[in-house]
Amino acid sequence: MWSRRSTETACARWAALGVALLATACSSGPERARESPHPVQPSAGATGSAAASVAPEVNPAPPPQAVADFDRAVSAMRAGSTSAAQRQFEQLAASYPQFPGPEINLGILYRKSGELEQSERALRQAVQHSGSNAVAWNELGVTLRLRGQFRAAAQAYQQAISADASFAPAYRNLGVLLDLYLGDAPGALAAFERYKTLSGEQKPVSGWIAELRRRVGKGPAPSAGSVPSSAPNRTPPGSASPPATQSRAPADDSAASSTHAGV
Repeated sequence: MWSRRSTETACARWAALGVALLATACSSGPERARESPHPVQPSAGATGSAAASVAPEVNPAPPPQAVADFDRAVSAMRAGSTSAAQRQFEQLAASYPQFPGPEINLGILYRKSGELEQSERALRQAVQHSGSNAVAWNELGVTLRLRGQFRAAAQAYQQAISADASFAPAYRNLGVLLDLYLGDAPGALAAFERYKTLSGEQKPVSGWIAELRRRVGKGPAPSAGSVPSSAPNRTPPGSASPPATQSRAPADDSAASSTHAGV
């Protein structure tokens, strides 16, 4: 199970690198270290590529040997052979920079080992090479959130949504970020509502939505298109940990990512 969508060509498989594994991770139970993605419209005032619409990208199919090497690297990563997987992904990233898969997996590996700066560097390279890859943007958002760069993380999640408006994990992660770190309960509610619509998940998301509705005055749930493009201008918590008063809130889906399955 490589990508969220079935692929018919090696090219699509490489371009989707890691989507399947991420989708699997996002379906697991919430954990405090994980952020879930939630769809929102990019902010008109956003900086960088997050503010721009993403044009479809067409990459040539990777050579069979590259696909085989990638498969071995993914297998090593899943088996816990971190060093071996990292070396293989680094070689693939150097040889095939046009494909984001190896760089996405490197970003995940670095993050899991606590090397957040290297994780951000690898994931920024991935989005630079493939700006329409929602998984790459989502993973970048997770790493930025862990680095305490909350507004930059929100822009990354928004860019994931811009790349693929049906990518449910980004809505969930955005909702977590807006609620726990940026104090935007209405925005979080809209993101979680959209996540629920896309994912079909009932528990625990229905509980999170009910709690948010109470906090915003039990108003009607906003439409999917009303998710705010940016969080309110307020000072976020000083650390990456959510406030103790919000300990029951959902955790993001990022930390659950174990591998990105497509080159």
